[in-house]
This record gives sequence, C-alpha cells and structure tokens, in this order.
Amino acid sequence: MSKPSDNPADPFKKALAEATKTLADAPEMTVTYTVDPSGQSGDVMRLPQVSRRMTRDEVLLARGTADALALRHRYHDAKTHGRYAPGGEMAAALYEAMETARCEALGARDMPGTLSNIDAKIAHEAARKGYGQVRARDQAPLAVAAGYLVRQLATGRPLPADAQNVLDLWRPFMEQTAGADLADISETLADQTAFAKLARKVIADLGYGDQLGDDPDEQMDDEADPEEAEVDPESSDNQDQDQESDEQETEASPESTQEQQQDPSQTTVSSDDLADQELGEEVEMPQADAPLEPPAPAPHSAADPNYTVFTTEFDEEILAEELAEPAELERLRAYLDQQLEPLKGAVSRLANKLQRRLQAQQNRSWEFDREEGMLDAGRLARVVANPTTPLSFKIEKDTEFRDTVVTLLLDNSGSMRGRPISIAAICADVLARTLERCSVKVEILGFTTRAWKGGQSREKWLGENRPQQPGRLNDLRHIIYKQADAPMRRTRANLGLMMKEGLLKENIDGEALEWAHRRMLNRPEARKILMVISDGAPVDDSTLSVNPAIYLEKHLRDVIAMVEKRRAVELIAIGIGHDVTRYYQRAVTITDAEQLAGAMTEQLASLFDSDPRARARVLGIRKVG
Repeated sequence: MSKPSDNPADPFKKALAEATKTLADAPEMTVTYTVDPSGQSGDVMRLPQVSRRMTRDEVLLARGTADALALRHRYHDAKTHGRYAPGGEMAAALYEAMETARCEALGARDMPGTLSNIDAKIAHEAARKGYGQVRARDQAPLAVAAGYLVRQLATGRPLPADAQNVLDLWRPFMEQTAGADLADISETLADQTAFAKLARKVIADLGYGDQLGDDPDEQMDDEADPEEAEVDPESSDNQDQDQESDEQETEASPESTQEQQQDPSQTTVSSDDLADQELGEEVEMPQADAPLEPPAPAPHSAADPNYTVFTTEFDEEILAEELAEPAELERLRAYLDQQLEPLKGAVSRLANKLQRRLQAQQNRSWEFDREEGMLDAGRLARVVANPTTPLSFKIEKDTEFRDTVVTLLLDNSGSMRGRPISIAAICADVLARTLERCSVKVEILGFTTRAWKGGQSREKWLGENRPQQPGRLNDLRHIIYKQADAPMRRTRANLGLMMKEGLLKENIDGEALEWAHRRMLNRPEARKILMVISDGAPVDDSTLSVNPAIYLEKHLRDVIAMVEKRRAVELIAIGIGHDVTRYYQRAVTITDAEQLAGAMTEQLASLFDSDPRARARVLGIRKVG
C-alpha cells in the first residue's frame, strides 16, 4: 500500500494532469511540475510548479499554462507548421505567436472555460515582463501584439490590462497595413494550412516579406512537374507519331527549322559566345542570369570557425526570475543568507576596503604649497608660530576615473555544488553592492546546461542516426542574475537561485565566455572588466564522448586568446582549487572557497590601482606559453 502524500497540492496536481491529458487528447502524455520554463518536449509537458500553499496565482497560472499547451498539442500539426514557417527571425516570431493564438482561439469555441484560464496566464506573463509600463511602440514586441490581436479578433474577448496596453500601441499600425487580411482570421482557424498561408500574407503586409523565404506551394508545384511528365503508353505513341511528323516537316523546310533553333539564342548567351567574350571584353551577366551561390553559414564561434554545434534549438538565455517564482527566490535567498552568516563579516570588511580604494581613486586630489588658490587651513599653525612664514595655498585637481562596468561570470556547474557556489553567490552580491556605491555598474551572469548527458540535443542527434563529429552536444543555459543597469536592491533575491536543487549541471566555459564578452561589447562604458570564477576545465560528457577529448578546452583557449588580443575587455579569472593560470594571462588560483572574497576584492582593487607594477604583482600575471 502506497504511503499517502502529505503535500496538500498533490491532489490538485494529479487532477490537473488528468484534465490536461484529456484536453490534449493524449492519454499517454506525461505531465510534470517544475520551475524550468513551461513547454512540451515529445510526450512530456512541463507545467509551472505549485507549492504547498497553493496560492490563487499559482493555481490560475498552472491551469492557464496547462490549457494553452494542451490546446496547442490538440490542434497543432508540426509538419504543416514547419512547411510554411518563415526563415527570418522577426517573421518566425510573428508566425509562431499567431499560430499559438489560433490554437487557443480554436479551443475556446468548443471549451469556453479555457479562455478565463488562459487569460490568467497571459496576465501573469504580461505583468512579469512589464508590458503595463510600456509607453512607446518600439518598446513593445510586435510579435506578441500580433498574437494578442489574432486572439481578440477570433474570440471577441478583452485582454488583461497589461496585455491590452501592448496591443493598443500596435493595433493602429497592424489594422492599417494588414487589416484586409486580418478580417479573414475567423474563417481560417479550423484549417491550419489556410491559416498559415494567411499568416504569411499578414507578415508580408507588416513589412517582413523579405524574411518569408520561398513559397512552399510553388516548390511543391515544381516538384510535381516530373510526375506530370509520366504519361500512359497511348499518349507516348501519339508523341512518337508527332515526333515523326515533325521530323518530316524538318526535312521539308530546313530554313524554318534553322530559324526556330536560332530563336532561343536571342535571349540567352551560348557557351561559345561566352568563351569568346572572356577572351575579349569582360561582359557583365544580367542579374537574373547570374548564378546564385548560397551564403556561407555564419560560424558558431568568432574565436574558432571550426568550432561546431549540433543544434542551438534548445539553448536558452534566461533571466533568473524566470526559473523560479518570486516566493521561491525569496526562500532560497533567505537560505543563502543563513548559510553564510558567519562569513558575512569578513566579506563586508573586504568590501569596505575595496570601496575606500575605489573612492580614493574617484575623489579629487589636492596640490599643496601653491602661491595661489585656496588657503591651506591645515598649515596655518606654521604662520602662527612664525609670522614671517608665507601663507600656503592649495589647488584642487581632477583625477581621471573612466566610467566602468564589471561583469562577474560564475561557473554554475555541478562541481560547484555546496559551499563553493554559496560563497560565490554571496561574494557576487556584496561586491555588486560595493561597486554600485562607487558608481561602477555590475552584471552578474551564470552558465550551465539545461540537462545532464546531452538533453534534447542528444535525443535529436540519436534520432538522426548519430552523425559523426557533431560538435557541442548539449542544451546551454545562460542565466542573467543581474543586468548591468538594474539596481542591486531589485535583483538581490535572484542570487538565491544558485541554491536551487537541480540547477547546477555541466559547464561549457568557452561559449559562456564568448557570450559574456559579446554582452560587454554592447555596453557604452569606456572601461569593461570581465571576471570569470570557475572551479575546473570545461566538461560535458555528452560532447566529449563523441568529439576529441580536448574539444571544449581548445575552444576555451581560443576564446580567451581572442578576448585578450582585442583588449576591448579586461579579462581576469579566479580558479577555485583549479589552476586557471594555464588558460588566462591574468589569473589567480585559490585552494579554498572561503578565500574567494579576498581574491575577488584584491583582483578588482588592483585593476583600479594607478601603479601598473602593483597591478601586476596582485594579479600574478603569467603568459600562457
């Protein structure tokens, strides 16, 4: 006899899972509840986590997400969707949003109750993304607005307030440019092929026709031509007879045949003519006749063109707050603070030391013993003791302190589990607040993978009969804990996510470093500092099992070499129990995670030291041979 669960949310989860499978018409589907982004992979559907408290918002969000995913599973055909899918990024986003709205609207015709549930999901997402505060059209996503408009036109139902704000910003433009096609939306909901064609027309109306690619219906007509060329024996006999009569006519009038043979030459250039022209003048071919060469695919890495990735379909760059609900983040943050209470004093003292050094660099300096300027009150005692001593003056002098941004890139691999990741999180928190007080912006990033042993990327590779040398073979997860422009008080709870069980998995350092470097290059600050904190070389079992053993390590070295050569970003690294000096020129290795606070403080302080010899001494600069 199974032991009854003591979680009051379990009966609700079980009932919702069964209802979802019925609504999706998929009795074999597996429904799970997780803090990972909701979605569906194969026969597994991921719904938002429902805590023991079962708050109203949690329940409504879980129901709305379940209904939306179930309706898409029921009414969506992936083959038809893929056939008409555009190639361009913006066109694809519009196409995807409209298809999602179609499925939800189609389900609402038969099951009106799903509308209110999905409204709760839309309201939650719109509030989380701040759509209610958007005031300018260029800040509102057009694809999201297009999906909202399709849903409203098909159902006649008003949107939640925050979502309606986005739609109101774009609606005049969409109705002006695509109003005629949008009027037919309701008539095509039940026919996905007709709707896909209509969606492509709307996308072209909105100005993204260049991203649609070739018309799939025209391609099918071209492919059908060879079949039409197959004729029955009787028609082939007739063709033979026609051919014989044509040959007889050719013998009778060779002049007319010669004229017919010469006609095509009036519109095309023969190979002999081209050869003669190449020997003489260079002839420019008409643009329509010029051979079209497919553009070479962009390399996955700017540092190493030979570095390949099997698929980026399942990679994600995600905000920390999207991986957990606010209540869970607060709980994890409280747990982090509790774990590191004994360490906080030492870290704070080091942070204050760093702040004093930075502010000393920022504050104005004085030149003393000048003949004019401000009176130096500190030296008046000399005048009192000896009236013949001349008065001393001082002049204020500006010091150069360029505006700076610092990025902390934290290894979120499984080997960091426990005390190392806790100390890394609290150090990042304290340093971010310290630098913020000194007008230095800070970004905190983390890197790991979405799954152990390859995840969906490996499943796809296995499904394609295991092609050789697939390159990186896992699903990346790049986490943004704090954006550079976000104040620390608003993102403080995000660092608690590092305490979440199951978050820390594999580490693919090279691509993470290149990602952080790209983000920094887009920043406007004059000085950019990137600090990497890791406890080991890049390791991903799935990738290394089907590629050379040094595949990921070589890419990391190539990325480091590129960053250090360009010098647009100052790169430093701290290795926890791992010698990173063999990779980075500016690096230090610590043997205990508790030394991390001091190492981070000294590393950053040294970068602001005006004496280059002092900088080199603290950083322990070492050339990689």
